[in-house]
Amino acid sequence: MSTIQFIPEGLAAVANGRDTLTTNEAAPMINREPETMYKWSSCGNGPIRPVRINGRLAWRVIDLARLLSGESAA
Repeated sequence: MSTIQFIPEGLAAVANGRDTLTTNEAAPMINREPETMYKWSSCGNGPIRPVRINGRLAWRVIDLARLLSGESAA
């Protein structure tokens, strides 16, 4: 598995140094609706999986970058 070396500029700007984004921040970065990402989380069938932080969904910036680059996030 290759290691991603590049976080796209727009994604990096939104992340602003954070490791995770909220669903509402992450969805537009990958051209999806937040509802789609909630379905990925609840059904476990999406290309990336969220983590839970204090009971809330969070999406790893590195997973979003891999998805944008066409790599498998798993």
